[in-house]
Amino acid sequence: MNQFKGQHILSVSQFDPDSIAQIFSVADTMRPYAHRLKRTKVLDGAILGNLFFEPSTRTRVSFGTAFNLLGGEVRETAGMATSALSKGESLYDTARVLSSYSDIVAMRHPDAGSVAEFAEGSRVPVINGGDGANEHPTQALLDLYTISKELQFHGHSIDGMHIAMIGDLKHGRTVHSLSKLLSLYKNIRFTLISPKELAMPDAILDLISKGGHTFKITEQMEGSMDADICYQTRIQEERFESQLEANKYRGRFRLNQDIYTRHFQSKTVIMHPLPRDSRADANELDNDLNLNPNLAIFRQVDNGVLIRMALFALTLGVENIVQQYDCDVQWYSSKQNL
Repeated sequence: MNQFKGQHILSVSQFDPDSIAQIFSVADTMRPYAHRLKRTKVLDGAILGNLFFEPSTRTRVSFGTAFNLLGGEVRETAGMATSALSKGESLYDTARVLSSYSDIVAMRHPDAGSVAEFAEGSRVPVINGGDGANEHPTQALLDLYTISKELQFHGHSIDGMHIAMIGDLKHGRTVHSLSKLLSLYKNIRFTLISPKELAMPDAILDLISKGGHTFKITEQMEGSMDADICYQTRIQEERFESQLEANKYRGRFRLNQDIYTRHFQSKTVIMHPLPRDSRADANELDNDLNLNPNLAIFRQVDNGVLIRMALFALTLGVENIVQQYDCDVQWYSSKQNL
């Protein structure tokens, strides 16, 4: 049964292992379209309102690409200054108006809780593309999907895994949402590496504990860790009171091939929600890792399109008829060789 049809996707708290398995199953069926082996027009005529009131490249384009791959059309608003919100319009009024132009809305906003507030006025389903430091449910789903696929490759499963989360764990909505999803599984070990000022919030630690999992908090990488996943995050400088404050932490947790070899297993998967800060004074993930087969950051990007395609299909109730609208791909695409 499709419990997502016509519903908003606002928080990872909406998911349980069964519904996650359903999303992942639908995502698997989207690979032929993402790889341009086929195309589908199942959402021909449908319109996505892609409303991004906070700077974004990957997530905004990923949502738009996912909708286009299902045959739909995309209308975008990018930036607060270009919207009526800058003129004092309420989120409720904005929702009432813009949802009348769309069949579904994907939205990002800098304020926590804002997407849920928008959804109260929306006439169509709303998918949260990130609200401040609060939640990023589609990123958490694509991260979990990536973890599942990467661990399967190594003959393991999510249950019993060990994940090291590194960097700005206080402001990083991706690690908050991912931790909530991982808490739904069994016997997860968390190693949380950050300055004490940027530590994981107590509310997330409580959730991890209540789920029967264990965690270790440390301010530096220590010894050789048997982590299955190394999840690196950037310093969320836009969440700090000043750039000067953010600069105090930039570059504290760099990862290059030498550091990776010293602290992680040869099969530890490296993940990052992107963008990675490649400036010399930060350089979170060094370019010398680009040829490391365990660097999964670009596989995460690819998986993000699959997950968002699945959510669009489920929310609009077409997950079982996508293939009925198949067409041939007429152009050359190197993606067909992936």
